Amino acid sequence: MREPKKSPLDSLIALVKRAPKGQPAVGTTPHTVVWTENKWRLLRFRPAQPRFKRPVLLVPSLINRWYVLDLGPTRSVIEWLVAQGHDVFCIDWGTPGDEDRFLTWDDIAGRYLGRAVRIAARTSPTDDVHVLGYCLGGTLATTYVAAFPDHVASLLALAAPIDFDHGGIMSGWTRTPTFDTGSLLEAFGNVPWPLMQASFSMLRPTLRAAKAVALLDRAWDDEFLEGFLATEHWGNDNVSFPGACYARYIDELYRANRLITGGFTLLGRPVELSAIKCPVLALAFEDDNIVPLASAAPLVDRVGSRDKQVIAMGGGHVGAVVSRKAAGRLWPVMSTFWAQRD
Repeated sequence: MREPKKSPLDSLIALVKRAPKGQPAVGTTPHTVVWTENKWRLLRFRPAQPRFKRPVLLVPSLINRWYVLDLGPTRSVIEWLVAQGHDVFCIDWGTPGDEDRFLTWDDIAGRYLGRAVRIAARTSPTDDVHVLGYCLGGTLATTYVAAFPDHVASLLALAAPIDFDHGGIMSGWTRTPTFDTGSLLEAFGNVPWPLMQASFSMLRPTLRAAKAVALLDRAWDDEFLEGFLATEHWGNDNVSFPGACYARYIDELYRANRLITGGFTLLGRPVELSAIKCPVLALAFEDDNIVPLASAAPLVDRVGSRDKQVIAMGGGHVGAVVSRKAAGRLWPVMSTFWAQRD
């Protein structure tokens, strides 16, 4: 079989990787593995000089690699937080196998995430932990905190979809009668990552062309190249979505919008956003085509917390989190939120 023809962007990236510096390393901030279970791991990043009582637990998206939060010097959220004195834990969801097609939302958001919260909380003199959920990780974290508030000091939802009636183009796609999740899972078991990646590409069909132009225009800039290659490496290193969990994600959240309308449960407990009483910060991005501001912001309106706020920043779903500008804009907002509630 003839190999598929490479796109101009793929050819450019391959050429750049052959340069002396090559592919930049990712996920390099020193850490220890404090827990493993099935495919997931809990990583701990300890500061040399701790400044805060409560640790921070980072919950990345289920279908993306954790190291988007550790993309290398000047682009690593984790490295920066550790340098500020935060004790950081991060979930690495791992790579699901065929046998993981039966993993449910209860397994992942209830049992796995719950275990991570309790383990991280044990290291705190106050027996609780600040929880940050990014993208789908924010949705998982929100359902957990609503059902199991113990040991959670605060919730920071970073570009997390909550109101799926305002989920943008993807809401429209998943609500069409021809979007048959049953047939999809019967055929594949887990939802293949190339299928999901193609869907994200269709949200912005000209993005790859724009990236190729940017790469040609700034090929002289070593710092830009390192960031570009690290982000592209992460963006093409995705994992499949466990089938049973995906079915509930589509049917109960994207289609029924049950975080807003009610009726969602976790391990038999009701998930009511009004039950969240801890401090809450929703961070969203004005140019986010994956999780629109109108999908992320309603969390603050629905929670029962007195200490709550929503902050909208410029930028997109990934770039605003890992760009060089993030160290001067986004990351200090996160650190300050936790420091003021320590």
